[in-house]
Amino acid sequence: MPPSSAPTRPRKPDVSAIVWYATIVAIGLNLRPLLTSISPLMTTIRAATGLSFSGASLLTSLPVVAMGLGAFGTGLLARRLGETRGVALGLIAIAAACGARAFAATGGALMLTAIAAGAGVAAIQALLPAVMKQRFAHRVPLAMGLFSASIMGGGGLGASLSPLAARLGGSWHIALAIWAAPSLMALVLWSWLNYGARATGSPAASQPGMHHVAVPVWKKRRAWALGLHFGLVNGGYTSLVAWLPAYYQQHGASVSASGSLLAAMTVFQAACALLLPLAAARFTDRRPWLIGGLCLQWIGVVGLAAWPEAAPLLWIAAAGAGLGGTFSVTLVTALDHSGDHHIAARLVAFVQGLGFVIAAIAPIVAGRVRDLTGGFTAAWVMLAISISAMIVLTLAFSPRSYGRWLGLHGSAALDA
Repeated sequence: MPPSSAPTRPRKPDVSAIVWYATIVAIGLNLRPLLTSISPLMTTIRAATGLSFSGASLLTSLPVVAMGLGAFGTGLLARRLGETRGVALGLIAIAAACGARAFAATGGALMLTAIAAGAGVAAIQALLPAVMKQRFAHRVPLAMGLFSASIMGGGGLGASLSPLAARLGGSWHIALAIWAAPSLMALVLWSWLNYGARATGSPAASQPGMHHVAVPVWKKRRAWALGLHFGLVNGGYTSLVAWLPAYYQQHGASVSASGSLLAAMTVFQAACALLLPLAAARFTDRRPWLIGGLCLQWIGVVGLAAWPEAAPLLWIAAAGAGLGGTFSVTLVTALDHSGDHHIAARLVAFVQGLGFVIAAIAPIVAGRVRDLTGGFTAAWVMLAISISAMIVLTLAFSPRSYGRWLGLHGSAALDA
C-alpha cells in the first residue's frame, strides 16, 4: 500500500482476530471442492452420463463462468442485503447445489448445480475481500493470504477425498454431495460471528441501505488490465483442475493416483498463496513477486508438456506454487489500488468477474484440443504462451499508478 493511500488505523475488534481468521479459512475451504471433486471422478461421471470430453469440461468451466458473471452483480447484492448477508447467501447456494448432486443423474442436472454453486462462490469472493479490507486494514496480505490458501487447500481436499468417498459410499453422487456439510458448518460460524459483532455494537461489514459513491470501475483501463491478468493466470488453474488427472491417466496413472497428483498441486498452491503475499507485505511494489510466481507456473506447465513422466511432482509443485502465489498477490495488488474498502471491493469484484469469465474458457479450449489431437500437450503449450504474456503485462502495475487509476487528482486521489 503506497503512503498516499494508507488506510486509517482500524478500531479495536470486539472479537478475537484469531476467530475472524479461522472463519475466513472455514469459508475459503468451501470455494473449490465443487470444482476439484469432479476432476478425479471425470471418467466415471462421463461413463454414467454420456458426456464427451468437451461436454464434461463444462462441469468445471460453467461454475467459473458463474463466478465471473455473478461477481458483476455483487454490487447490487451488497446494496440490497449488505456484505455480511451476501456472504451468508453465497454459502447457502454452495450447500444447496452440492447437496442436490446426490440426486443429479444427468449431465444437464450436474451443470445446473455447477452454475448455482459458482454463483454462490462469486458472492463470497467479491464481498469477503471488502470485509477483510475494512477489518484488517493493516494486515490485508495476511488475511488475503489465509483466504487464498484456504481456497487452494479446499481444492486439495476435494481432489483427494472425493475418490475415497466414492469408494466408501459406493457412489460418485455421494462423493459430490458430501461437500454440502462444510458449507453449512461455515455458515453457522459466519452467522454466529456476525451476530455477536452486531450485538456488541462493534464495527461490521456494510449493511443494506448504506450509501456509497458510485465508481465506474468498468471504464478504467487498469481494471481491465488486472482482470485480464487474473483471468489468464487462473486459466491455468481451471485447465489443470479439469484435465490434470485425465492427462496422467492417459500416461497410465490410476484414478486414485491422478487425484493425488492434483491434491499435491493444491498443497503447493496453498503454501504459496499464504507465503508469497506475506513475503511481499513489506514492499510497496508487488511486481517482482507476481513475476516470480508467474515464472514458477511457466516452468511447471512447460515441464508437464515436455517431460510429463520424468518428474511429475516437480512440475506439479512449480505450477501449483506459481498459481497459488500469483492468485493471492494479484488480489492484494487490486486491493492496494484504493484506501477506501468500498472502491477496492468494486475493483476486486470487476477483476474477478472479468477474470473468471476468461478463466472459464481455458478448460473448454483444452478439452476441445484434446478431442482434436488426442492429447493435452498443445493445451499446455498455449498456457505457457499466455503466462509469458502476463509476465510482460505485470510490468505495468507500478505502485506509482495506484493513485491515478481512477483519473483523480490532488486530494481526491487519497481515496483512490
